[in-house]
Amino acid sequence: MTAARPGDGPLAWNVAGLLADGPGAERVYEVRDGTIDLGEDLRLAAPIDGSVRLLRTNRGILAATDLRTALDLECSRCLHEVVLPVEVRLQEEFLPSLDLATGRPIPTDDEPDVARLTDHHELDLEPAVRDAIIIAEPIAPLCRPDCPGLCIVCGERLDEGVHDHPADVIDPRLEALRGFRVEDA
Repeated sequence: MTAARPGDGPLAWNVAGLLADGPGAERVYEVRDGTIDLGEDLRLAAPIDGSVRLLRTNRGILAATDLRTALDLECSRCLHEVVLPVEVRLQEEFLPSLDLATGRPIPTDDEPDVARLTDHHELDLEPAVRDAIIIAEPIAPLCRPDCPGLCIVCGERLDEGVHDHPADVIDPRLEALRGFRVEDA
């Protein structure tokens, strides 16, 4: 079994031919049934589908994505499964790391934070798509906006069944406070 290297995934393309073309040349790729690893805490509920447009610029390759997938989440109030659709629209320029004609490394000191093609002239969108999907995850996903959550006594969903639980046993010295209500001013 060989280890996967950057550029081997469903969101990677060899762009040496596109780099050889002049500025303005483009390629469009369809993405079907793509999957990527999102880590331990996040799972895809649907494959990644859509299209990727690669455009040759005077410096490198501009990648524009129109991708769709869904996340498998848990409602933060009632703990039921939630499937959240996600759209990934990215636009990022990737610069070569090697000169296409000579194979020599291109100095990257001037722009250390710029996205780069691999040493095999491959454009790998997987890290950028992964980051976009992770950022799209809501902090507190809900199955529906008016989800009432769980009963604090029995732990069942508040919108399912009867939740008429007996009153808590209260210290007799505090019994007078049971009927206390703050009046609206």
